[in-house]
Amino acid sequence: MQQLLVYPFMVSALEAGTIVAVVAAVAGWFMVLRRQSFAGHTLSVMSFPGASGAALAGWPLPVGYFVACAVAAVAIAGGSLRRGARDRRQESAVIGTVQVAGFALGFVFLSRYNGVLESLESLLFGSFLGITRSQVETLLGVGLGTLAFFAVAGRPLLYASVDEPLARAHGVPVRLLHVAFLLVLGLAVAATAQITGVLLVFALLVAPAAAARQVTARIGLGLALTAAIGLVVTWVGLGLAYFTDRSSGFYVTTLAFGIYLAACAGRWLARRFA
Repeated sequence: MQQLLVYPFMVSALEAGTIVAVVAAVAGWFMVLRRQSFAGHTLSVMSFPGASGAALAGWPLPVGYFVACAVAAVAIAGGSLRRGARDRRQESAVIGTVQVAGFALGFVFLSRYNGVLESLESLLFGSFLGITRSQVETLLGVGLGTLAFFAVAGRPLLYASVDEPLARAHGVPVRLLHVAFLLVLGLAVAATAQITGVLLVFALLVAPAAAARQVTARIGLGLALTAAIGLVVTWVGLGLAYFTDRSSGFYVTTLAFGIYLAACAGRWLARRFA
């Protein structure tokens, strides 16, 4: 721990990782509950055209992350609504279209970029070396805004996620919550991609929440356990990346998947010998 805290860049990485782990845990728990993992995956893909487009325009890469994910989230939310209600079949088609368009735009932007994209590997697989104090402050602002949204809208969002027709009948603004949640999920994905990389952002969004759901169905305990798993995975992953030559995204993904398998095995054993 003393070695990890010697260098300012590692302190910034641990601070950013803590913020990202908590934000991804809360957003990911609702994402898994609402069965929108495909949407989360597509939003993570949109970090690729966002970052390459930002490089082409001469902007900081995180700006591209947030802009592309936010635009894609609004497009998915708007395109998946039919008569004011969420149509899951139409949503799948819209998500697939957005994903393909995102990949195509990303390759177009990279092909037109005349410079050398030195951070391509870290863009795809994550890195803690380039995290600055300003990025930590930006992530903190996004994280606080995300948690504030769930603190205010968490209960009606949970109601709409469990029984959407009944929630609509009781006056819950289901359509507004659908759009707002995907937008917040897009911001959470953009924040997470800066630690895990574009290709591995899904690990922190899905694996901790999926593992927690194997352990408990209680809402409060499930959210707390999801956040705890995300924090452990992020801290240990960053520490291992610091002492080896592997990317942080590799360790985060491997650890998250291992914990999920352990949770599944534990649940199977509990049922087997109950």
